Amino acid sequence: MTVEEKFQLVRSIGEECIQEEELRNLLAKKPNPICYDGFEPSGRMHIAQGVMKTLNVNKLTSAGCKVKIWIADWFALMNNKMGGDLKKIRKIGEYLIEIWKAMGMNQQNVEFVWSSDEINKRADEYWPLVIDISRRNTLHRIIR
Repeated sequence: MTVEEKFQLVRSIGEECIQEEELRNLLAKKPNPICYDGFEPSGRMHIAQGVMKTLNVNKLTSAGCKVKIWIADWFALMNNKMGGDLKKIRKIGEYLIEIWKAMGMNQQNVEFVWSSDEINKRADEYWPLVIDISRRNTLHRIIR
């Protein structure tokens, strides 16, 4: 696939692209750029979440991209999804992954990353940063 073909395929996913030349250069210089997406496991999947994510991820992997999909399980917990039960939230996340597989999402260059696993792996870095940010900012500053 040429760089222009990759560009057209990747570009077809978004409504707009602020710096098209930057995207072309990235695709020319990096054969396997990493793309990120994410979701908060919060219940049943709606049709757009299922179909569109599968189509878009497959376009990205066809263009040579690696896709990391962040599963925001702790954020679902903070938003009291599934009654704040992290085991249920994880089960919902696993359920959604299985739906994407069943819909034909190309898994070869896709990695699902659980936010709780990443935070727990690097808790000694994550929590001091959270505390530092909270100490240095007010709610008013963060809202504006």
